[in-house]
Amino acid sequence: MPSAGISRAPSLTAGFHQVWSSVVVSSLGDGLRLVALPLLAARLTCDPRSIAAVTLAGQLPWLLFGLQAGALADRIDRRRILWTVDVARALVVGLLAVAVAAHAGSIPLLAAVAFVLGCGQTLFGGAFSSVVPVLVEPAARPRANGRLQAGALISNTLLGTPLGAVLFAVTAALPFAVDCVSFALSAALLLPLRGDFRPAPAGGKPATLRRDAVEGVRWLWRHWVLRRLCLVAGIGNFVGAAVIAVLVLFAERSLHLDAMGFALLLSSSAVGGVAGATLAPRVFTRLGPGPLLRLTMAGGALCVALLGAATSAAVAGVAVVGYGAASVAWNVTAVSQRQELVPTALMGRVSMAYQMATGGAAALGAAASGLTAHAFGLRTPFFACGLLLVAACLLSPRPVRAQDECAGPNPAPAAADGSRG
Repeated sequence: MPSAGISRAPSLTAGFHQVWSSVVVSSLGDGLRLVALPLLAARLTCDPRSIAAVTLAGQLPWLLFGLQAGALADRIDRRRILWTVDVARALVVGLLAVAVAAHAGSIPLLAAVAFVLGCGQTLFGGAFSSVVPVLVEPAARPRANGRLQAGALISNTLLGTPLGAVLFAVTAALPFAVDCVSFALSAALLLPLRGDFRPAPAGGKPATLRRDAVEGVRWLWRHWVLRRLCLVAGIGNFVGAAVIAVLVLFAERSLHLDAMGFALLLSSSAVGGVAGATLAPRVFTRLGPGPLLRLTMAGGALCVALLGAATSAAVAGVAVVGYGAASVAWNVTAVSQRQELVPTALMGRVSMAYQMATGGAAALGAAASGLTAHAFGLRTPFFACGLLLVAACLLSPRPVRAQDECAGPNPAPAAADGSRG
Protein backbone atom coordinates (compact mmCIF):
# COMPACT_ATOMS: atom_id res chain seq x y z
CA MET A 1 0.00 0.00 0.00
CA PRO A 2 1.56 3.32 -1.08
CA SER A 3 2.28 5.75 1.68
CA ALA A 4 0.37 9.01 1.96
CA GLY A 5 1.82 11.85 -0.02
CA ILE A 6 3.34 9.61 -2.69
CA SER A 7 1.31 9.86 -5.90
CA ARG A 8 1.36 7.00 -8.33
CA ALA A 9 2.10 7.76 -11.98
CA PRO A 10 -1.03 7.59 -14.17
CA SER A 11 -1.29 4.29 -16.02
CA LEU A 12 -1.29 4.09 -19.80
CA THR A 13 -4.65 3.09 -21.24
CA ALA A 14 -5.53 0.10 -23.38
CA GLY A 15 -6.13 2.56 -26.23
CA PHE A 16 -2.55 3.78 -25.98
CA HIS A 17 -1.27 0.20 -26.15
CA GLN A 18 -3.32 -0.30 -29.32
CA VAL A 19 -1.68 2.78 -30.82
CA TRP A 20 1.77 1.63 -29.64
CA SER A 21 1.25 -1.78 -31.28
CA SER A 22 0.17 -0.08 -34.50
CA VAL A 23 3.25 2.15 -34.50
CA VAL A 24 5.59 -0.81 -33.89
CA VAL A 25 4.02 -2.91 -36.67
CA SER A 26 3.99 -0.03 -39.14
CA SER A 27 7.57 0.98 -38.25
CA LEU A 28 8.79 -2.52 -39.04
CA GLY A 29 7.38 -2.16 -42.54
CA ASP A 30 8.87 1.33 -42.82
CA GLY A 31 12.28 -0.09 -41.94
CA LEU A 32 11.96 -2.74 -44.65
CA ARG A 33 11.04 -0.13 -47.24
CA LEU A 34 13.70 2.30 -46.00
CA VAL A 35 16.45 -0.03 -47.19
CA ALA A 36 14.62 -1.83 -50.04
CA LEU A 37 13.51 1.25 -51.99
CA PRO A 38 17.00 2.74 -52.51
CA LEU A 39 18.43 -0.74 -53.16
CA LEU A 40 15.83 -1.25 -55.89
CA ALA A 41 16.51 2.21 -57.31
CA ALA A 42 20.25 1.46 -57.40
CA ARG A 43 19.50 -1.80 -59.24
CA LEU A 44 17.52 0.12 -61.88
CA THR A 45 19.99 2.98 -62.46
CA CYS A 46 23.52 4.12 -61.67
CA ASP A 47 22.59 7.81 -61.96
CA PRO A 48 22.72 9.35 -58.43
CA ARG A 49 20.35 12.11 -59.54
CA SER A 50 17.65 9.57 -60.35
CA ILE A 51 18.15 7.78 -57.04
CA ALA A 52 17.99 11.12 -55.20
CA ALA A 53 14.78 11.95 -57.09
CA VAL A 54 13.05 8.98 -55.44
CA THR A 55 14.03 10.27 -51.99
CA LEU A 56 13.00 13.82 -52.90
CA ALA A 57 9.60 12.62 -54.12
CA GLY A 58 8.92 11.13 -50.71
CA GLN A 59 9.78 14.40 -48.93
CA LEU A 60 7.89 16.81 -51.18
CA PRO A 61 4.40 16.21 -49.69
CA TRP A 62 5.52 17.64 -46.31
CA LEU A 63 6.31 20.95 -48.00
CA LEU A 64 3.41 20.91 -50.48
CA PHE A 65 0.54 19.64 -48.33
CA GLY A 66 1.70 19.74 -44.72
CA LEU A 67 -0.43 22.71 -43.66
CA GLN A 68 -3.50 21.40 -45.50
CA ALA A 69 -3.06 18.00 -43.83
CA GLY A 70 -3.01 19.65 -40.43
CA ALA A 71 -6.12 21.66 -41.23
CA LEU A 72 -7.91 18.54 -42.44
CA ALA A 73 -6.98 16.70 -39.23
CA ASP A 74 -8.71 19.44 -37.24
CA ARG A 75 -11.94 18.95 -39.24
CA ILE A 76 -12.37 15.16 -39.57
CA ASP A 77 -12.40 12.27 -37.10
CA ARG A 78 -8.67 11.61 -36.65
CA ARG A 79 -9.11 7.88 -36.05
CA ARG A 80 -10.83 7.55 -39.43
CA ILE A 81 -7.96 9.38 -41.14
CA LEU A 82 -5.40 7.07 -39.52
CA TRP A 83 -6.90 3.73 -40.53
CA THR A 84 -8.01 4.97 -43.96
CA VAL A 85 -4.51 6.18 -44.78
CA ASP A 86 -2.99 2.87 -43.65
CA VAL A 87 -5.42 0.90 -45.86
CA ALA A 88 -4.55 3.13 -48.83
CA ARG A 89 -0.81 2.72 -48.20
CA ALA A 90 -1.20 -1.06 -47.97
CA LEU A 91 -2.82 -1.05 -51.42
CA VAL A 92 -0.11 1.18 -52.93
CA VAL A 93 2.80 -0.88 -51.55
CA GLY A 94 1.02 -4.10 -52.51
CA LEU A 95 0.74 -2.89 -56.11
CA LEU A 96 4.44 -1.99 -56.04
CA ALA A 97 5.30 -5.50 -54.83
CA VAL A 98 3.32 -6.97 -57.73
CA ALA A 99 5.06 -4.66 -60.22
CA VAL A 100 8.51 -5.54 -58.87
CA ALA A 101 7.71 -9.26 -58.96
CA ALA A 102 6.64 -8.84 -62.61
CA HIS A 103 9.93 -7.01 -63.38
CA ALA A 104 7.96 -3.87 -64.25
CA GLY A 105 9.75 -1.56 -61.81
CA SER A 106 11.12 1.77 -63.02
CA ILE A 107 12.47 4.97 -61.50
CA PRO A 108 9.30 6.97 -62.40
CA LEU A 109 7.20 4.26 -60.72
CA LEU A 110 9.35 4.33 -57.57
CA ALA A 111 9.20 8.14 -57.46
CA ALA A 112 5.40 8.06 -57.87
CA VAL A 113 5.02 5.46 -55.11
CA ALA A 114 7.33 7.44 -52.81
CA PHE A 115 5.29 10.58 -53.46
CA VAL A 116 1.95 8.88 -52.75
CA LEU A 117 3.31 7.27 -49.58
CA GLY A 118 4.70 10.66 -48.54
CA CYS A 119 1.23 12.17 -49.00
CA GLY A 120 -0.17 9.42 -46.81
CA GLN A 121 2.47 9.99 -44.16
CA THR A 122 1.69 13.71 -44.17
CA LEU A 123 -2.02 13.07 -43.59
CA PHE A 124 -1.22 10.42 -40.98
CA GLY A 125 1.16 12.76 -39.14
CA GLY A 126 -1.40 15.54 -38.93
CA ALA A 127 -4.02 13.22 -37.43
CA PHE A 128 -1.62 11.30 -35.19
CA SER A 129 -0.46 14.47 -33.43
CA SER A 130 -3.79 14.60 -31.58
CA VAL A 131 -4.04 10.93 -30.61
CA VAL A 132 -1.75 10.82 -27.56
CA PRO A 133 -3.33 13.91 -25.91
CA VAL A 134 -6.75 12.21 -26.17
CA LEU A 135 -5.63 8.84 -24.80
CA VAL A 136 -3.01 9.84 -22.20
CA GLU A 137 -3.17 12.16 -19.19
CA PRO A 138 -0.68 15.07 -19.22
CA ALA A 139 1.46 13.61 -16.42
CA ALA A 140 1.95 10.36 -18.35
CA ARG A 141 2.67 11.87 -21.77
CA PRO A 142 6.49 11.95 -21.47
CA ARG A 143 6.40 8.24 -20.62
CA ALA A 144 3.96 7.51 -23.45
CA ASN A 145 6.01 9.46 -26.00
CA GLY A 146 9.17 7.73 -24.80
CA ARG A 147 7.59 4.32 -25.34
CA LEU A 148 6.41 5.30 -28.81
CA GLN A 149 9.88 6.54 -29.76
CA ALA A 150 11.62 3.46 -28.34
CA GLY A 151 9.18 1.04 -30.01
CA ALA A 152 9.52 2.76 -33.38
CA LEU A 153 13.33 2.83 -33.17
CA ILE A 154 13.66 -0.85 -32.25
CA SER A 155 11.15 -1.96 -34.86
CA ASN A 156 12.36 0.34 -37.66
CA THR A 157 16.13 0.66 -37.34
CA LEU A 158 17.27 -2.31 -35.27
CA LEU A 159 14.93 -4.89 -36.82
CA GLY A 160 13.36 -3.55 -40.01
CA THR A 161 16.44 -2.20 -41.78
CA PRO A 162 18.64 -5.33 -41.59
CA LEU A 163 15.63 -7.59 -42.21
CA GLY A 164 14.76 -5.54 -45.30
CA ALA A 165 18.26 -6.11 -46.70
CA VAL A 166 17.97 -9.87 -46.08
CA LEU A 167 14.51 -10.12 -47.69
CA PHE A 168 15.64 -8.02 -50.67
CA ALA A 169 18.50 -10.47 -51.22
CA VAL A 170 15.95 -13.31 -51.39
CA THR A 171 13.74 -11.49 -53.91
CA ALA A 172 13.28 -7.76 -54.52
CA ALA A 173 9.49 -7.87 -54.14
CA LEU A 174 9.47 -9.58 -50.72
CA PRO A 175 10.17 -6.54 -48.45
CA PHE A 176 7.40 -4.58 -50.17
CA ALA A 177 4.95 -7.46 -49.74
CA VAL A 178 5.73 -7.61 -46.00
CA ASP A 179 5.41 -3.80 -45.82
CA CYS A 180 1.93 -4.13 -47.36
CA VAL A 181 0.95 -6.60 -44.62
CA SER A 182 2.35 -4.28 -41.92
CA PHE A 183 0.16 -1.39 -43.11
CA ALA A 184 -2.91 -3.65 -43.17
CA LEU A 185 -2.21 -4.87 -39.62
CA SER A 186 -1.69 -1.30 -38.45
CA ALA A 187 -5.07 -0.30 -39.88
CA ALA A 188 -6.71 -3.30 -38.19
CA LEU A 189 -5.27 -2.20 -34.83
CA LEU A 190 -6.47 1.40 -35.26
CA LEU A 191 -9.97 0.63 -36.53
CA PRO A 192 -11.46 -0.44 -33.14
CA LEU A 193 -9.67 2.33 -31.21
CA ARG A 194 -12.02 3.91 -28.66
CA GLY A 195 -12.07 7.58 -27.74
CA ASP A 196 -13.42 10.88 -28.96
CA PHE A 197 -11.13 11.82 -31.83
CA ARG A 198 -13.58 14.20 -33.47
CA PRO A 199 -12.49 17.84 -33.65
CA ALA A 200 -14.34 20.33 -31.48
CA PRO A 201 -17.16 22.01 -33.45
CA ALA A 202 -16.16 25.45 -34.69
CA GLY A 203 -18.39 28.43 -34.08
CA GLY A 204 -19.30 31.01 -36.68
CA LYS A 205 -18.99 30.64 -40.44
CA PRO A 206 -17.09 27.58 -41.72
CA ALA A 207 -13.55 28.50 -42.72
CA THR A 208 -11.67 27.28 -45.77
CA LEU A 209 -8.80 24.81 -45.45
CA ARG A 210 -6.42 27.61 -46.42
CA ARG A 211 -7.72 29.86 -43.66
CA ASP A 212 -7.49 27.04 -41.14
CA ALA A 213 -3.90 26.34 -42.19
CA VAL A 214 -2.95 30.01 -41.88
CA GLU A 215 -4.50 30.06 -38.42
CA GLY A 216 -2.20 27.21 -37.36
CA VAL A 217 0.89 29.05 -38.63
CA ARG A 218 -0.23 32.28 -36.98
CA TRP A 219 -0.90 30.55 -33.66
CA LEU A 220 2.54 28.94 -33.69
CA TRP A 221 4.22 32.25 -34.55
CA ARG A 222 2.43 34.19 -31.81
CA HIS A 223 3.11 31.59 -29.13
CA TRP A 224 6.56 32.68 -28.01
CA VAL A 225 7.49 29.43 -26.23
CA LEU A 226 6.54 27.17 -29.13
CA ARG A 227 8.06 29.58 -31.65
CA ARG A 228 11.38 29.32 -29.82
CA LEU A 229 10.99 25.56 -29.49
CA CYS A 230 10.35 25.29 -33.24
CA LEU A 231 13.48 27.33 -33.97
CA VAL A 232 15.60 25.05 -31.78
CA ALA A 233 14.00 21.95 -33.34
CA GLY A 234 14.82 23.35 -36.77
CA ILE A 235 18.48 23.70 -35.80
CA GLY A 236 18.45 20.15 -34.44
CA ASN A 237 16.94 18.79 -37.68
CA PHE A 238 19.43 20.81 -39.73
CA VAL A 239 22.24 19.15 -37.78
CA GLY A 240 20.73 15.66 -37.94
CA ALA A 241 20.35 15.81 -41.72
CA ALA A 242 23.83 17.33 -42.11
CA VAL A 243 25.39 14.50 -40.12
CA ILE A 244 23.58 11.78 -42.08
CA ALA A 245 24.42 13.40 -45.43
CA VAL A 246 28.19 12.94 -45.03
CA LEU A 247 28.35 10.07 -42.53
CA VAL A 248 28.74 7.33 -45.15
CA LEU A 249 31.72 9.08 -46.79
CA PHE A 250 33.21 9.93 -43.39
CA ALA A 251 32.94 6.29 -42.30
CA GLU A 252 34.54 5.05 -45.51
CA ARG A 253 37.35 7.58 -45.96
CA SER A 254 38.18 8.74 -42.43
CA LEU A 255 37.32 5.65 -40.38
CA HIS A 256 38.09 3.08 -43.11
CA LEU A 257 34.89 1.11 -42.54
CA ASP A 258 33.29 -1.21 -45.08
CA ALA A 259 29.57 -1.40 -45.80
CA MET A 260 28.84 -3.62 -42.80
CA GLY A 261 30.88 -1.32 -40.54
CA PHE A 262 28.85 1.65 -41.73
CA ALA A 263 25.59 -0.25 -41.13
CA LEU A 264 26.67 -1.03 -37.56
CA LEU A 265 27.70 2.60 -36.99
CA LEU A 266 24.32 3.80 -38.24
CA SER A 267 22.35 1.28 -36.17
CA SER A 268 24.22 2.32 -33.03
CA SER A 269 22.25 5.57 -33.12
CA ALA A 270 19.10 3.51 -32.52
CA VAL A 271 20.72 1.87 -29.48
CA GLY A 272 21.34 5.33 -28.05
CA GLY A 273 17.87 6.44 -29.10
CA VAL A 274 16.19 3.62 -27.17
CA ALA A 275 18.21 4.56 -24.09
CA GLY A 276 17.25 8.21 -24.50
CA ALA A 277 13.57 7.37 -24.92
CA THR A 278 13.67 5.19 -21.79
CA LEU A 279 15.49 7.68 -19.57
CA ALA A 280 13.84 10.91 -20.77
CA PRO A 281 10.56 10.53 -18.80
CA ARG A 282 12.44 9.94 -15.53
CA VAL A 283 14.77 12.88 -16.04
CA PHE A 284 11.78 14.97 -17.17
CA THR A 285 10.08 14.29 -13.83
CA ARG A 286 13.20 15.06 -11.82
CA LEU A 287 14.62 18.12 -13.64
CA GLY A 288 11.65 19.54 -15.52
CA PRO A 289 11.39 20.18 -19.27
CA GLY A 290 13.50 23.34 -19.55
CA PRO A 291 16.73 21.94 -18.03
CA LEU A 292 16.26 18.65 -19.89
CA LEU A 293 15.93 20.41 -23.25
CA ARG A 294 19.14 22.37 -22.66
CA LEU A 295 21.02 19.38 -21.23
CA THR A 296 20.22 17.12 -24.17
CA MET A 297 21.08 19.83 -26.70
CA ALA A 298 24.44 20.41 -25.01
CA GLY A 299 25.09 16.66 -24.93
CA GLY A 300 24.28 16.44 -28.63
CA ALA A 301 26.75 19.25 -29.38
CA LEU A 302 29.52 17.40 -27.53
CA CYS A 303 28.78 14.10 -29.30
CA VAL A 304 28.71 15.64 -32.80
CA ALA A 305 32.06 17.36 -32.19
CA LEU A 306 33.50 14.09 -30.82
CA LEU A 307 32.31 12.27 -33.93
CA GLY A 308 34.05 14.82 -36.14
CA ALA A 309 37.30 14.37 -34.20
CA ALA A 310 37.12 10.54 -34.12
CA THR A 311 39.95 8.58 -35.69
CA SER A 312 38.70 5.13 -34.69
CA ALA A 313 35.43 3.28 -35.18
CA ALA A 314 35.09 2.73 -31.42
CA VAL A 315 35.18 6.45 -30.60
CA ALA A 316 32.83 7.22 -33.48
CA GLY A 317 30.42 4.53 -32.24
CA VAL A 318 30.36 6.01 -28.74
CA ALA A 319 29.69 9.46 -30.22
CA VAL A 320 26.84 8.17 -32.40
CA VAL A 321 25.25 6.31 -29.46
CA GLY A 322 25.42 9.48 -27.36
CA TYR A 323 24.03 11.64 -30.14
CA GLY A 324 21.14 9.23 -30.69
CA ALA A 325 20.30 9.24 -26.97
CA ALA A 326 20.42 13.05 -26.74
CA SER A 327 18.35 13.56 -29.91
CA VAL A 328 15.57 11.19 -28.95
CA ALA A 329 15.41 12.44 -25.33
CA TRP A 330 15.13 16.00 -26.66
CA ASN A 331 12.39 14.98 -29.08
CA VAL A 332 10.37 13.14 -26.41
CA THR A 333 10.49 16.26 -24.22
CA ALA A 334 9.65 18.67 -27.04
CA VAL A 335 6.69 16.60 -28.27
CA SER A 336 5.33 16.36 -24.72
CA GLN A 337 5.58 20.13 -24.38
CA ARG A 338 3.77 20.70 -27.66
CA GLN A 339 0.99 18.35 -26.59
CA GLU A 340 0.62 20.28 -23.33
CA LEU A 341 0.64 23.78 -24.77
CA VAL A 342 -1.40 23.43 -27.97
CA PRO A 343 -5.21 23.25 -27.67
CA THR A 344 -6.68 20.02 -29.04
CA ALA A 345 -8.76 21.90 -31.63
CA LEU A 346 -5.56 23.33 -33.14
CA MET A 347 -3.24 20.37 -32.62
CA GLY A 348 -3.18 19.15 -36.22
CA ARG A 349 -2.59 22.57 -37.79
CA VAL A 350 0.04 23.74 -35.30
CA SER A 351 1.90 20.41 -35.35
CA MET A 352 2.08 20.37 -39.14
CA ALA A 353 3.23 24.00 -39.29
CA TYR A 354 5.92 23.04 -36.78
CA GLN A 355 6.93 19.97 -38.80
CA MET A 356 7.02 21.89 -42.08
CA ALA A 357 9.51 24.34 -40.57
CA THR A 358 11.72 21.60 -39.13
CA GLY A 359 11.48 19.51 -42.31
CA GLY A 360 12.63 22.46 -44.41
CA ALA A 361 15.57 22.92 -42.06
CA ALA A 362 16.55 19.27 -42.57
CA ALA A 363 16.63 19.70 -46.35
CA LEU A 364 18.86 22.76 -45.96
CA GLY A 365 21.14 20.86 -43.56
CA ALA A 366 21.75 18.05 -46.03
CA ALA A 367 22.59 20.48 -48.83
CA ALA A 368 24.82 22.67 -46.67
CA SER A 369 26.71 19.67 -45.30
CA GLY A 370 27.57 18.37 -48.75
CA LEU A 371 28.82 21.77 -49.91
CA THR A 372 30.84 22.32 -46.72
CA ALA A 373 32.44 18.88 -46.86
CA HIS A 374 33.34 19.38 -50.52
CA ALA A 375 34.94 22.76 -49.84
CA PHE A 376 36.60 22.25 -46.45
CA GLY A 377 36.85 18.50 -45.82
CA LEU A 378 34.66 15.78 -44.30
CA ARG A 379 35.30 16.69 -40.66
CA THR A 380 34.27 20.35 -41.00
CA PRO A 381 30.46 19.79 -41.05
CA PHE A 382 30.63 17.95 -37.71
CA PHE A 383 32.49 20.78 -35.96
CA ALA A 384 30.19 23.41 -37.50
CA CYS A 385 27.14 21.40 -36.39
CA GLY A 386 28.52 21.16 -32.85
CA LEU A 387 28.68 24.98 -32.72
CA LEU A 388 25.13 25.22 -34.06
CA LEU A 389 23.88 22.93 -31.28
CA VAL A 390 25.64 25.09 -28.69
CA ALA A 391 23.74 28.08 -30.08
CA ALA A 392 20.52 26.04 -29.97
CA CYS A 393 21.19 25.22 -26.32
CA LEU A 394 21.41 28.94 -25.56
CA LEU A 395 18.21 29.61 -27.52
CA SER A 396 16.17 26.89 -25.78
CA PRO A 397 13.06 28.34 -24.11
CA ARG A 398 13.17 28.43 -20.32
CA PRO A 399 9.53 28.74 -19.14
CA VAL A 400 8.03 25.82 -21.06
CA ARG A 401 5.28 24.76 -18.63
CA ALA A 402 1.74 25.78 -19.49
CA GLN A 403 1.34 27.47 -16.11
CA ASP A 404 4.38 29.64 -16.83
CA GLU A 405 2.78 31.26 -19.86
CA CYS A 406 1.50 34.34 -18.08
CA ALA A 407 4.80 34.95 -16.36
CA GLY A 408 6.76 35.20 -19.62
CA PRO A 409 7.98 38.33 -21.38
CA ASN A 410 5.25 38.12 -24.05
CA PRO A 411 2.06 36.98 -22.31
CA ALA A 412 -0.54 38.68 -24.48
CA PRO A 413 -0.30 36.50 -27.59
CA ALA A 414 -0.31 33.31 -25.51
CA ALA A 415 -3.46 34.33 -23.69
CA ALA A 416 -5.15 35.50 -26.88
CA ASP A 417 -4.42 32.22 -28.61
CA GLY A 418 -6.22 30.18 -26.00
CA SER A 419 -3.24 28.37 -24.51
CA ARG A 420 -3.66 27.01 -21.01
CA GLY A 421 -2.18 29.07 -18.25
